Amino acid sequence: MDFTFTDEQQMLREAVAGFLAARYDLEKSRSAVKTGAGGQPEIWRGLAELDILGVTLPERFGGMDGGPLESMILAEELGRALVVEPYVDTVVVGGGLLRRSGGERAERVLAEIPGGAVRIAFAALEPTSGETRHDVSVTARRDGDDWVLDGTKIAVTGVPLATHVIVSARTSGERRDTDGISLFLVEFDSSALPAGVEMHSYRTIDDRVGADLVFSGFRLPADALLGAEGEAWQVIEAAVDEGIAAIASEAVGLMRKVLDDTVEYTKRRQQFGVPIGSFQVLQHRMVDMYIELEQSIAAAYLAAYAVHADPIEPAERARSVSAAKVTIARAARFVGQNAVQLHGAMGMTEELAIGHYFKRLTAIEYEFGSGDDHLARYIALTKP
Repeated sequence: MDFTFTDEQQMLREAVAGFLAARYDLEKSRSAVKTGAGGQPEIWRGLAELDILGVTLPERFGGMDGGPLESMILAEELGRALVVEPYVDTVVVGGGLLRRSGGERAERVLAEIPGGAVRIAFAALEPTSGETRHDVSVTARRDGDDWVLDGTKIAVTGVPLATHVIVSARTSGERRDTDGISLFLVEFDSSALPAGVEMHSYRTIDDRVGADLVFSGFRLPADALLGAEGEAWQVIEAAVDEGIAAIASEAVGLMRKVLDDTVEYTKRRQQFGVPIGSFQVLQHRMVDMYIELEQSIAAAYLAAYAVHADPIEPAERARSVSAAKVTIARAARFVGQNAVQLHGAMGMTEELAIGHYFKRLTAIEYEFGSGDDHLARYIALTKP
C-alpha cells in the first residue's frame, strides 16, 4: 500500500489542523468537561461543517469514501489538539458497527453522522468481562413484537453525550460464546432516560465523560436489532479493531505534541546557569522518546493497513492490530512518563497542557485492551 500523501490529503490535514488551532481551546475544553455537559457542541458542529465527520464514511451515506490515510490524518490531528469530542466512538466504532450490520435503520443513522446530528456510544463491557467483549451476560429476549434487555454495561465512553447507544446482548448460547451475541440500536437522551434504564455517569481520568448503564426490563421495538440475530461477534471484532487503529494514530498525534513541548521546555528551563537540554543524559532521554514515537508511527501505519485492506483474513487483521497496540501501549507509557519527569513537578499541574496529554496517553495504553491483553491475543493467533 502506498502511504504517500496526495495533495488532497495534505489539504485535509491543513484544514483540520487550522480549524483546531483557531477554535479549539484546551482550557475551555477542560472546563466544559468539568462543569458543563462534557463537550463543546460548537466544535462538533464545526467538524460537521468542514465535512470532517464524513470523510471516511461511504459516499452513499453522505461521506467521501476516505481510506486508511484519511483516517490516520484525522485521528492524528485530533490527538495533537487533545480533542475530547467523540469522533472515534461515533464515526469509527459506531459507524463501523452500523455499516457492517446493515439494514434500513442502521443506514438511516449512518446517513446522519456526516451532518453532526448523531453521536454514538458502544456499550460492550460488563462488570465481569474485562476487555473480553464476547463475555456477554446482558440478555435480550423476545416478548411479542418487542425485545427486552436486562443486565449491566460499564465504562461506556461518551454515553452522556450520545444520541444513540449500540448495545451488545446475548440472545442465545453461553456467557463466553462468540455465537449468540446480537447488537441493538437504542435512541438515547441522557436528560430523559426511558423506563428500564439507569445511568451512572462520571468523568474519566483523561477528561472525558462515561457512564455505567443498567437495563431492567428495558423494552425495544423489533427493528432495534442490528443485523442477523446472534451473529454480531465478527461485526464487533472488526469495528473494535478499527477503533484501535484510530487511537493508534491519535496516540501518534499526542506523542508528537508531547515531544515537541518537552524539547522546547528543556531549551528554556535553566539549571546551574545553562539550559537543561544541554545535559547529555536528558538529550539521550529525548532521543529514546523520539525512537518510541517513530516506532509508533510505523505501528499506526500497520494498524491502518490491516483494518482497511481488502481482502484480508480476520486473523491477519487481528494479529496486525494487536501488534500495533502492544507497540503503542509501550510507547504511550514511555513518552508520557518521561515528558512529565522532564517537566518536573509542573508536569502534573492542571495549568500545563503536558499533564492533560499524559492522562490521555495513559488512558490509550488501556483503551480497547492493554498491551498485555493484545500480546496474549497475538500469541493465541500465531499458534500453529
